[in-house]
Amino acid sequence: MKIDPLSVDFTDEQKRYLEGFATGLQISRVGRGFGGGVTVKANTEPVGPDAAHLKAQDKVLASGKKLADQEKFKREEHPFDAYPRLKQQALTNSSPSPADNFRWRYYGLFYVAPAQDSYMCRLRIPNGVLKHWQLSGVADLAEKFCGPYCHVTTRANLQVREIPPKHAIALIEGIQELGLCSRGSGADNIRNVTGTPTAGIDPQELIDTREYAREWHYHILNDRSLYGLPRKFNVAFDGAGQIAVLEDTNDIAFAAVEVRDGFSVEPGVWFRLGIGGITGHKDFARETGIIVRPADATRVADAIVRAFIDTGDRTNRLKARLKYVIDRMGMEKFLALVEEKLGHALTRVPAEALGRRPAFDRMAHIGVRRQKQEGLSWIGVSLPLGKATCEQMRALAKIARDLGDGDIRLTVWQNLLISGVRDESLGVAVAAIEKTGLAVKASQIRAGLIACTGNAGCKFAASDTKRHAAAIGDWCDGRVEIDTPLNIHLTGCHHSCAQHYISDIGLIAAKVPVGAGDDTVEGYHLFAGGGFGPDADLGQEVYRDLEAEDAPKTVEKLLNAYLAHRISKDETFLTFARRHDGETLRRLADADTLK
Repeated sequence: MKIDPLSVDFTDEQKRYLEGFATGLQISRVGRGFGGGVTVKANTEPVGPDAAHLKAQDKVLASGKKLADQEKFKREEHPFDAYPRLKQQALTNSSPSPADNFRWRYYGLFYVAPAQDSYMCRLRIPNGVLKHWQLSGVADLAEKFCGPYCHVTTRANLQVREIPPKHAIALIEGIQELGLCSRGSGADNIRNVTGTPTAGIDPQELIDTREYAREWHYHILNDRSLYGLPRKFNVAFDGAGQIAVLEDTNDIAFAAVEVRDGFSVEPGVWFRLGIGGITGHKDFARETGIIVRPADATRVADAIVRAFIDTGDRTNRLKARLKYVIDRMGMEKFLALVEEKLGHALTRVPAEALGRRPAFDRMAHIGVRRQKQEGLSWIGVSLPLGKATCEQMRALAKIARDLGDGDIRLTVWQNLLISGVRDESLGVAVAAIEKTGLAVKASQIRAGLIACTGNAGCKFAASDTKRHAAAIGDWCDGRVEIDTPLNIHLTGCHHSCAQHYISDIGLIAAKVPVGAGDDTVEGYHLFAGGGFGPDADLGQEVYRDLEAEDAPKTVEKLLNAYLAHRISKDETFLTFARRHDGETLRRLADADTLK
């Protein structure tokens, strides 16, 4: 008797479930040495560019521990081997399974449901510098395939949002056609390489960081063995310019420094090496006593990353960053492993061998500033919480082309600079920028107002940070006359993309209980007194479980307390906040409200 095959039309949800089930079976077979995936047979020594990662995973399994789910996803199928499936999902406009949602981040794509039923795409722009036609091209892509806008991120990068699955391939391939890329900008990879935004044009810089950021960028892109780390990894280059790069919040911090004569090393400009920064986990990059010749920066960074590959935690994502390797092993033991990878000793000098870094100008990212080239200036454009429309992007690109040197320079302060503007063109350039609806002047409050994406576009965030930050700016600006530098940062979750701990006033989102039941509303814990660079320290908690609707007035009364109780007009909010503990700051703020 002939039996006709059963035809079943599975829903997308059922297909994702079955894919996950099959993936689980495959991982189980690999883990037991039954073959499949990347392991051919038990006890076979891994080879190829992924070998170091597989060996690290094997070591975990041999110890009887379980790999984190993300490690299982990588082990079962490397994301770069799954591109055909990403293309197929685009053809059918299908959302990814949990495993593929992780894998597609290797291409810079983040599926952000339930916040949005779409992808976000983050680019890679070394040192944050791109050409005018690239910015204009990104605007064209965003208008065609995404929400018609982009954000400048806190890693001096661009990201676009609201990308339907059907447009994912067209977008990332379109980005590549612009000479840009999104490869490795998410998941367990080395993220966008930051550097001094005014590199090459800053009157006080010690070194132009663009060459070194670019070299490290292309080193990463062209070596698959540097993908699939135990966790994400950040590297920054500070050339000692006027605008801070926040290098001390990175896993590797290269900071330009003048090395004095008389310390058994060649005097001149070197990079001071710091490692293990992750301020969301309450740690800055730690001083190592090591200096690195700029020409050797890529080799040293490579050795550090490879030491991290071997030693990072692949079982607990919350303890998988470089900081925790150093906590566990100790600095000297980890550096010895780095030297083993390098094949020679690192260069150590005492602190007195190093010159003092020139001071930051905390407002240099906004407005007109003189370049070191005679007759030229950069213009810092204020973007409202990092957002620019496609029309604004194209207009800024045209201004850079016609009136500047053609470069657009992104900063970690969620704004951009147009460089190389001649003195005689400044008035025209400023007027053209203002015609777009953007500004080249901002109050101290608005100039330092930073917010992550928030729960409007990120599933991790507990509050709508951008909306609430705008409300703080709208309420406080004009009500409080702040005449010293001020940063107010809002971050949506423990990942701390907006670096709330290092801000003068930092707010981290929380679900705040209300009433007698289990109801909650969006809110924040508020910190004060954080800083970076020479002022590096973590803020202290002042308010806990602050409802979001109360945040603007709470920030206002804290600022009024500062103005009323500062020692002099020259005392910054940072200094004021550090003179008091959190309870005293809260009492001063609340007392002023009662007057």
